[in-house]
Amino acid sequence: MLLLVEQLLWFLRREGFTISTVQAIDAARACDLVGVADRDTLRDAIASVVVERAGDLARYTASFERFFTLGHGHVGDLWSRLRDLGFSATEVGAVRDLVQAVATKREGSGESAFRAAVATENELDQLLLTAGAIRALSPLTSSRQTGFFTQRLLEQLGVSRAASALTRIRQALHDALGRERGDALADALTAEMERVRRRVRAHVEATAKRIEAEAGGQGGPMDVPFAALSEAQLEEVRRGVRRLTERLRGAAQVRRRKAARGHIDPHLTLRRSLRTGGIPLVPGRRVRRRARPRLWVLCDISESVRVASRFFLEFLVATQELFERTRSFVFVSEIGEVTGLLDELGPERALARIEAGAAVNRTHNSNYGRALKDFENRFGRDMDRRTTLVILGDGRTNYLPDEAAVVRRLRERARSVLWLCPEGPSAWTGDSAMPRYAAAVSKVLVARTGRELEVAAREVAARRA
Repeated sequence: MLLLVEQLLWFLRREGFTISTVQAIDAARACDLVGVADRDTLRDAIASVVVERAGDLARYTASFERFFTLGHGHVGDLWSRLRDLGFSATEVGAVRDLVQAVATKREGSGESAFRAAVATENELDQLLLTAGAIRALSPLTSSRQTGFFTQRLLEQLGVSRAASALTRIRQALHDALGRERGDALADALTAEMERVRRRVRAHVEATAKRIEAEAGGQGGPMDVPFAALSEAQLEEVRRGVRRLTERLRGAAQVRRRKAARGHIDPHLTLRRSLRTGGIPLVPGRRVRRRARPRLWVLCDISESVRVASRFFLEFLVATQELFERTRSFVFVSEIGEVTGLLDELGPERALARIEAGAAVNRTHNSNYGRALKDFENRFGRDMDRRTTLVILGDGRTNYLPDEAAVVRRLRERARSVLWLCPEGPSAWTGDSAMPRYAAAVSKVLVARTGRELEVAAREVAARRA
């Protein structure tokens, strides 16, 4: 009975009910008092403990009924479920021995590769709440990333490795039990793997929805992560970026007007006044001639940073007058210069052409190492101490060489190298080479939201001085 209660409470937690340890103990005591013979009585007894608001009673009743519907409870572990499907103890034992043998050979730790498939429902839920699983989902910001993070979590749980072993297990079951019963057991194992995949995907989807809901409650679209922005919010952030560029351009015009008049030079003023005995006193002004620096921008336009790169390229086009010379490059796995495209067509049309693949093939996977080496070979010799290089990208190399040494050489050649990253340091795990890139550049500017992009854009604009 305790196993049944435990499974039910975990099911209710997945349905959105908050059930504390104390409530779980009270629910077990209530079940002990009323028994499990009468489902309605059992339902009402547990409701008296876990349902805190009258408005949640209907949702609780529906969840309770779904749990006890055939095929939803999944009480017990894999071996219990196989026995419930009609397989004999001998057949289940054969599967268990094979699973343990394969897992031990591959993992050295018993059934670790199959732990998600073997687990009971509440054990699977607990696996999804371990520190490793939480860490695997930490960079998740939007439901659009569900597929990627589902696969990441499946690998974390060992499901991918277990699935690859099923072919060998099927053949071994043929040898041990015959083709018909072997196929039946292997098909049941495959179905269990599929069940785990669906459960993991549901967990990732629920996590993404919660993150999006929390983001929606922040201080406005400018504070929402780029990947979680709705269409209306995208337009609001775009307007915010345009307002920023207008302010920066206005400030630059004021500075130019002041610079044209020059600053009063006390020494020059005194020397001039000697000719007239200080009457009249004519202020002498000195105009400081400053060569505006060059700005080069290298933007990753792969799908994972598409929104951030689009906003920054819009900012770049609108503010390029702040710099003497601006050159713009985009890359996925290859480099393409888009300076002429942006100059001729303006931001909207040019960005549409870039997203359509006019500059580089956007269907390829990101290859930072290849792109950086190509950039250095083709354009590195044109950089000098007046050049500020800005790289925008998440630094995710797909486990390919990162060529951080190339970034270090560019930093030695240029005035400075800034890296705009749409992920925070807590997400620099897995295939992220950002820790190595961060050590190679002048400064990393985190730009996950419109607000952070605004701060980063001001930092870039300040490099013109």
